[in-house]
Amino acid sequence: MIERVIKSSIINKIGKGKAIVLIGPRQVGKTTLLNSILKGETHLFLNDDDPTVRNLLQNANTEQLRTTIGSHNLVFVDEAQRIENIGLTLKLITDQFKTVQLLVSGSSAFEIKNLTNEPLTGRKWQYNLYLISWEEFENYNGHLKAIQQLEQRLLFGMYPDVIINLGEEIEILKSLSDSYLYKDILVFHAIKKPEVMEKLLQALAYQMGQEVSYNELSQLLGIDKNTVSTYIDILVNNDVVFKLPSFSKNLRNEIKRNQKIYFYDNGIRNAVINDFRPINSRQDKGYLWENFLIS
Repeated sequence: MIERVIKSSIINKIGKGKAIVLIGPRQVGKTTLLNSILKGETHLFLNDDDPTVRNLLQNANTEQLRTTIGSHNLVFVDEAQRIENIGLTLKLITDQFKTVQLLVSGSSAFEIKNLTNEPLTGRKWQYNLYLISWEEFENYNGHLKAIQQLEQRLLFGMYPDVIINLGEEIEILKSLSDSYLYKDILVFHAIKKPEVMEKLLQALAYQMGQEVSYNELSQLLGIDKNTVSTYIDILVNNDVVFKLPSFSKNLRNEIKRNQKIYFYDNGIRNAVINDFRPINSRQDKGYLWENFLIS
């Protein structure tokens, strides 16, 4: 297992009277991390992929929760974004069961829907888990081996599954991008023109490291500027890409200038354009380095 540097911070919050909420993109290791913290401890695991669990937690009252929790002092709710009204249920557990330590994992969609923001105000410790960092990668492999794999990381990125399964990177990344980018996000946000989102992703991938103009993207894709802005915000909120604003000592110039948009992961970026050629044969190697270092 690749040890995460955030682990000790989470452990230090256990028993402090608040829910612990861990949010991040799919497949970055949220469930693995919380399970490693709970290893050897008696706990109740509620997997919200299970329809029975979803029905139970959707509109649960205090007595139903009391029956479900029983004598457990540790409760782990996994994939919480799948539950309607989950914020109110988590608030009920936190308020009514003072001896229960609640641990919750959820994808980025968990935060987008504001499922916990209001109900758990002042009742939670929230952490974001992203891809494997270089520090974590070095700790896992050792400095020399990490440096030897640098080109692979530039091409295939830092998803845990990709790092662990050498030789299967392309297959894993294609599966990740298909299921996460094109299915989960499109379905969750009810996007009516998935082909436009796909083309937008490809355009952003080709412009990685360059200033991005929404007007140019609008003309390129044949859609209005507001739709471009909305779709990019969806990708940002789902931790696929992030914006980097310009810097200037003149604040007026800073506001006027375009932003750059980077991918959180080089591997996902390369999967979007289906290009995994070696570094030395690529014209975009400078952009790959820039994206890798910034992310």
